[in-house]
Amino acid sequence: MSRGAGFDKHITIFSPDGRLYQVEYAFKAAKSAGLTSIAVRGNDCVVLCIEKKVPDRMIVPESVTHLFTVAENIGACMTGLLPDARALVTRMRNEASEYRFKNGIPCPVNILANRTGDLAQVYTQQAFMRPYGVITMLAGIDDELGPQLYKIDPAGMFQGFKACAAGVKEQEATNYLEKQWKKVNGDLNREQAIEMAIECLQNVMAQEYKSNDIEVGIVTTDHHALRLLSQQEIEERLNAIAAKD
Repeated sequence: MSRGAGFDKHITIFSPDGRLYQVEYAFKAAKSAGLTSIAVRGNDCVVLCIEKKVPDRMIVPESVTHLFTVAENIGACMTGLLPDARALVTRMRNEASEYRFKNGIPCPVNILANRTGDLAQVYTQQAFMRPYGVITMLAGIDDELGPQLYKIDPAGMFQGFKACAAGVKEQEATNYLEKQWKKVNGDLNREQAIEMAIECLQNVMAQEYKSNDIEVGIVTTDHHALRLLSQQEIEERLNAIAAKD
């Protein structure tokens, strides 16, 4: 019998080598959707970009999305199982709404990231709940700190990022972002941030996208709410990227 046999039956039991297999399976579940997402923080914005795959021709394309408005100043990109994503977005909206009701100000993105991470971590301790099979990227504008980007994984770990990736090609995308970020030294306007995110996605997936193959959302310092780019706007950025080559 292998050393880890039987220890993946319950989420609350550590294996002899200190692993929680059910939590590791949650990470795999987040990648099982076959999507890759990219987030880039610019000088005055945060860009969220993710592939858009409509599984059936009879489905209305507008009903399939992985970009959500969480609060008036926070947007989310959910990579993984879509039912889990919608459930977690609803929970985050409740948390943000409750914070505003109690404190009279919009919920800061770092507070919501902290709360969401705490929630995910609790689900790794209780046998009657399973972790969410999604990786969450939160983008928001803080009145004091400016553009903010956070990533929360199924284990409850949350961290702030300059740029990050999630999904099937996460590691390849992260390597690409590190190289590109070093070249520009983090000095990105809105167009450059959008183009970096799309370029990263095209590079790691080794394919040219059409405007209806991806979703792009942005939060900016002069428009705090998440705004989804139209297909025409995405097409303009794709043409600009093609012109570089």
